Amino acid sequence: MRRPTLRGIRLRLALALLTVVAGSLGVVYLIVVPSLESELVNNKLNQLEEDAQTVARNYAGQIGSEQEFAEGAAALFQARVVVYSILQNQPFIFGDSNTTSSLDVARDPTALRSTRTRRLERGTVERGDRRFAEVAVPVEDQGVVILLSDSLNDPISSLNLIERRLLYAGLLALLFAVVVGYGAASLHARRIRRLERAAERIASGHFDEPVIGGGDDELGDLATAFERMRVRLAQLDRARSEFIANASHELRTPLFSLGGFLELMADEVVDDATRQEFLETMREQVDRLAKLATDLLDLSR
Repeated sequence: MRRPTLRGIRLRLALALLTVVAGSLGVVYLIVVPSLESELVNNKLNQLEEDAQTVARNYAGQIGSEQEFAEGAAALFQARVVVYSILQNQPFIFGDSNTTSSLDVARDPTALRSTRTRRLERGTVERGDRRFAEVAVPVEDQGVVILLSDSLNDPISSLNLIERRLLYAGLLALLFAVVVGYGAASLHARRIRRLERAAERIASGHFDEPVIGGGDDELGDLATAFERMRVRLAQLDRARSEFIANASHELRTPLFSLGGFLELMADEVVDDATRQEFLETMREQVDRLAKLATDLLDLSR
C-alpha cells in the first residue's frame, strides 16, 4: 500500500513541473505570437505607407494615363496599385495594375475611408481566403485616391512556421519536463522511503542503525531530527534497561532475606529472643520493599 503512495508522489511532482512549464510556454505563446504578428503587419503597413506617399508625389501630370502609371508603380514597388478618381465623393477605378479584374477593389474599404476623410488611411482587408495590407492616400489637387495593396500571405506564412516550431519546441520542453520531473521526484521519493523505513525501525525499538539524510534541504533536516530522536531513544532505552536490572537486584535482596528468615523461623529450636530478632529484621526488609515500591510508583508518574 505504500509503494503506490510513493509513485503518487512522483506523479504529482512531475505533473506539478509539467503544469509550470506548460503554463510558462502558454504565456509565452499568447504574448509573443500575437505581438509578432502585429509587428509584421505594422512593418508591412509602414512600408506601404512610405511607398504610397512616394507614388502620390509622382502622380502629377498622369491624367489620362492612369493605367500605365499604376502598372509602372506596381512593378517598381512590388505591390498592387489602384488609382481611383473621386466623383461625387465616391471612388471610381481609373487604373489598376491587376489587369485581370478590378471587381475585388471596386468598393475597397480603405479607399472609401480615404475618399471620405481626405486623409491617408491604412489597414488590413480579407479577399477570399487571403489577407492584404493596404494604404490609401488622396492626391487633392488631382482629385484621385491611390491605393497600394500587398498580400500578407508571405509574412503570415513565416509567422505560421514560427508558431509550428514554437509548438514543437514546447512539446519537446513538456516531454523533457515530464522526464526530468519524474526523475527528480523519484530521487525525493527514495529519500522519503528511506526515512519511512528508519521511522519503522525506531518504532519497533531498533535504535542501532543511524538515520541517513543525504541532503541539505528540508528532507535532510527531517532526517537529522530523526537521528536526534533515535539517539535520545537509544539513551532512554539503555537507561531503562539499567534501571530494570538495578530494580530487580534491589527487589531480589530483601526477598531472599525474607525467605531465609522464614525457613529459620520454621525451625522449632529457635528461641523466642531469636525469633523476635528475626521478626524485627523481616519488618525492616518489608519496609525496604515498601519504600522501593513507593519509589517505583513515583518514577512511573
